Amino acid sequence: MYLNGKKIIVGVTGSIAAYKSALLVRLLVKAGAEVQVIMTKAATEFITPLTLATLSRRPALSAYVQNDVGEWNNHVALGLWADLMVIAPATANTLAKCANGLCDDLLTAVYLSARCPVYFAPAMDLDMFRHPSTQQNLDRLRAYGNGIIEVGTGELASGLTGVGRLAEPEDIRQVLQNHFARIPVARGKRVLITAGPTQEDLDPVRFLGNRSSGRQGWALARVAAQRGARVTLVAGHTADLGAPAGVDVVAAGTAVAMEAAVRGAAADADAVVMAAAVADFRPVDTAADKIKRGDAEPAPLRLTQNPDILAGLVADPPRPGQVVVGFAAETGDADGDVLPHGRAKLARKGCDLLVVNAVGDGKAFETTDNAGWLLARDGGEDELPFGSKALLASRIWDAVVPRLR
Repeated sequence: MYLNGKKIIVGVTGSIAAYKSALLVRLLVKAGAEVQVIMTKAATEFITPLTLATLSRRPALSAYVQNDVGEWNNHVALGLWADLMVIAPATANTLAKCANGLCDDLLTAVYLSARCPVYFAPAMDLDMFRHPSTQQNLDRLRAYGNGIIEVGTGELASGLTGVGRLAEPEDIRQVLQNHFARIPVARGKRVLITAGPTQEDLDPVRFLGNRSSGRQGWALARVAAQRGARVTLVAGHTADLGAPAGVDVVAAGTAVAMEAAVRGAAADADAVVMAAAVADFRPVDTAADKIKRGDAEPAPLRLTQNPDILAGLVADPPRPGQVVVGFAAETGDADGDVLPHGRAKLARKGCDLLVVNAVGDGKAFETTDNAGWLLARDGGEDELPFGSKALLASRIWDAVVPRLR
C-alpha cells in the first residue's frame, strides 16, 4: 500500500546483476508504483531495454536523444517527476561518478537533477567493493543524504565467494516501502549489537563453539545504519561477511572478551541488541599444546560457566533508560513450541525485548532466512514471519526505535 501510486525511477547499470532489476521492476509495478527505467549503455549489454520496458509499461530510456529529429529525454523533468530514485545495480563506476559529480550519460544527469530521495544498491566483486576508493565513494554518497542498500554475501560472478552481491529484489522493495511508510528512524542514536559465535579454546587447535553464522547480527547492524544510527558491532568468530558500511566492528572471540567489549561500548549506547550466540561454558583448563591421542582414556573435560552478559547489563545498566534486546535460540518443548522457553528466559533476564528463534533442522543457524517471536517485558508477543534476516532485522528495529529515549 505504501508504494501504490508512487513514481519511482529505477536506474540500471552495467553489471551481471542487472537481471535482478527485472524482478525489482516487476515487484514495484505489482505494488502499484509507476516505474521509469533509465539504463546506462553498458546495462543494455546485460539486459535488453525491451524486457524492462515490457515490465515497467514505459519505454526504458538510455540516451539523451530519442530519435533522429532531436527529441530529447529531459533529465531535469525526469528528476522532478520522481518521488524516489533507486539505482540497482549500482556498479563501482557509477558510484564513483555520482559521488564526484561526473555527468556523462542520462542516468547520472537525472541523479544530479533529482530532488527526490535517492538509494544506491551496489553490486560488484568483493575486492572492488572493499577497495578504499569504493568505500570512500559510498561514504560520500551517504554524506550527501543518499541511502545505501547494503550488499549481500555469497557466490559472485567471478567464482569467488564474499561480499558484493546485489541485495535481493524483495529486500530492495522492502527498503523502498519502508521509506514511504515513514518507519521509525534512529538518526543520531548510538546502538551496540553483538553477533556471531564465541569460541572457547581447549588447546591451540580445538575449541567449544556453536553453529551461529553471525548473519542476523550483521543484518541488524546494516538496518540500524540505514536508519541513521551510529552502530558498533561486537563480533565473534564469523565467516567473511565483510564489515557493514558505516559500522564500527570490534572483534571479540570469547565470552570473556565479548563481555569486556560490550561493557566498554555500552555506556554510550541508547540500545544494546545481544544477537551473539555466546557460549554458556568454557574449559577450566586450556592446554598450551595440542592434546594428543594416547592409549589412556582422555581426562574428563571440566567446564566452568561463562559470564551472562545479557543478565549483567540488565542488573547493572551502564546507562539509564537503555533499551536492551536479548535473543533466545531454542529447540522447543515436546511439541516443538519455543514460546514457553522464551517467556521463561524473558522473565529470568529482565530485558526489554527478547527475540525467540527455533533452531535445529536447518532453522536460524547457518541460513540466510529466519523467523521467530518478539516478546516484550510488558507482555506483548508478536510473530516474526519467515523471511530474510534483513527483513527480520527491520521488524526488530520497528519495535526498538519507539522505545528509545
